[in-house]
Amino acid sequence: MGFKYRWKNGAQPSRDQAAQDGNLLDESQFETTEEQKLAENMARKHLNVPLQTADADTPPLPGALPAEQKEKRR
Repeated sequence: MGFKYRWKNGAQPSRDQAAQDGNLLDESQFETTEEQKLAENMARKHLNVPLQTADADTPPLPGALPAEQKEKRR
């Protein structure tokens, strides 16, 4: 079965690579970030790897936030 989006490195990644990488698909084929996130989730389902959560980019400890985010929280 084929997949309708282009893979980031030109070929479908292994399940191990897909579980570790943030982006699996070529970003140039999307117009919006929402469209890219939906396609990334479809790709993860296609490869049977866990989906990324909405807060995957946020560090779990508040002290680990970058300086610009710390200033916004104050």
